[in-house]
Amino acid sequence: MASTPTPLPLALSACCSPVTGGELSEEAAATLARVFKALGDPTRVRLVSLIAASPDAEACICDLTAPVGLAQPTVSHHMKLLADAGLVTRTQRGRWAYYRIVPEALAAAARALAPVEIATSA
Repeated sequence: MASTPTPLPLALSACCSPVTGGELSEEAAATLARVFKALGDPTRVRLVSLIAASPDAEACICDLTAPVGLAQPTVSHHMKLLADAGLVTRTQRGRWAYYRIVPEALAAAARALAPVEIATSA
């Protein structure tokens, strides 16, 4: 039976030591890879940017389709990957889904790539 991955951002926070700071465990490497894989698509990076720039740092899925020029099912798929990686949260309001950035997850991902000197001085 496969184990369920630890949800983010807790898993990401737990492994927040820099990649350059020493050997990562398999679990920490898998967690970071999931986050970076989610951010490895230009559309998903744009979606994160659009949400962050929205009023109250929240955006309805209905407001995200036109700026990226994709149909709602495709945008929903991208948002699911971002949510599964712990980078956004999703709230259902009626028939629409609203998304918010998880600032701690983005900060932990940035710290994971920071050189050891910078990461340890923060």
